[in-house]
Amino acid sequence: QVQLVESGGGLVQAGGSLRLSCVASGSIFSISAMGWYRQAPGKQRELVAYITNGGNTNYVDSVKGRFTISRANAKNTVYLQMNSLKPEETAVYYCNADATDWGGRRYDYWGQGTQVTVSS
Repeated sequence: QVQLVESGGGLVQAGGSLRLSCVASGSIFSISAMGWYRQAPGKQRELVAYITNGGNTNYVDSVKGRFTISRANAKNTVYLQMNSLKPEETAVYYCNADATDWGGRRYDYWGQGTQVTVSS
């Protein structure tokens, strides 16, 4: 079993910055991609960014140039630096990991989410 724990959410004014962190722990053999999703009230969950274990990244168009995803493989940790935040980006942000445990089982794991609120 693999657990993901996010931190770093909070309340910030429009134009401000936040840095989210997500640590994976448990019976981890390997982690391939790790990513961040968000879900605003009444909307579907959407991919914000992901990063592979080789460091390749991908972003949703709306955050390109403002958000940066990074990863510390040795720490099983992924970060999301969010700059120039907008009120419409208020959402619960979820960490995701494509992980294989020591039993050879590969699953998509999710964290519990961290609230990001951007005030106007």
